[in-house]
Amino acid sequence: MGVNLAYSLWGEGSQPLLLLHGFTGNRTSFDHLRPLLGSAVRAIAVDLPGHGETPLPSKRGREGFLETVDALIALLDQLKLPSVDLLGYSQGARLALAAAVRAPQRFGRLILESGSPGLHRRQERAARRESDTQLASFLRARGVDAFVDRWEALPLFEGLRNLPPPQREALRERRLSCTIEGLAGALECLGTGEQPDFWPALYRQRLPTLLLTGEKDTKFTQLARKMASELPVVWRHAFPGCGHAPHLEAPEAYAGEVLSFLRTPWYEAPSFESPADTIHT
Repeated sequence: MGVNLAYSLWGEGSQPLLLLHGFTGNRTSFDHLRPLLGSAVRAIAVDLPGHGETPLPSKRGREGFLETVDALIALLDQLKLPSVDLLGYSQGARLALAAAVRAPQRFGRLILESGSPGLHRRQERAARRESDTQLASFLRARGVDAFVDRWEALPLFEGLRNLPPPQREALRERRLSCTIEGLAGALECLGTGEQPDFWPALYRQRLPTLLLTGEKDTKFTQLARKMASELPVVWRHAFPGCGHAPHLEAPEAYAGEVLSFLRTPWYEAPSFESPADTIHT
């Protein structure tokens, strides 16, 4: 039996939008966008495995990653939604892309913020798995508070240190609400080292896709440029002055880009071959 995803619904719009948070987040991670997006979308915000109220997958490693992807698609069945738009941030963006590759017929438009299609070489994935294993060991030895201190000190999150105090405190509280085993288990089954390599699948991906990054996050902005060169139907925007999390650092501008993309007229893409063979080890 697959993992059951906890979720909440918000918004008064008619357009369903599935929201996938990043590592150390939960389904409240996009709540600050409710006043900006709520009139246009009907949001389905989930707790990803190991976060909030969602348990870890029954399997570990790569199989746990794929079990999570299947759980996202099963949630659409549960809600009787034949198709939704999909927005993911960081860890959530990687899972969003995986879901779109696995079942493109279930999604209308794809928004990826600071995401990656994975690591192309086996050696890179093995090195990342080892790095995540060490992080998980640190978590189990030192606890969530020490881990969050270490996580927040990463250069990747420099832009978040300039958030207004109430937002910064809410973000830290959300991170500290995570459990040791939840975060450690998420590192061990949802990390980039366990994610299949989706680079070879990008050219087959016909969903209209928006790639969002922060201009100061040079690593993920460069990744977005490379992804844009592979995706057939793609828009890209880098937010000036922002780092890894523009949805937090520039929420008004972020919501404007999302709404503009969702409202852009588009025709229904033609069907292509089954994506079953597009997941590479």
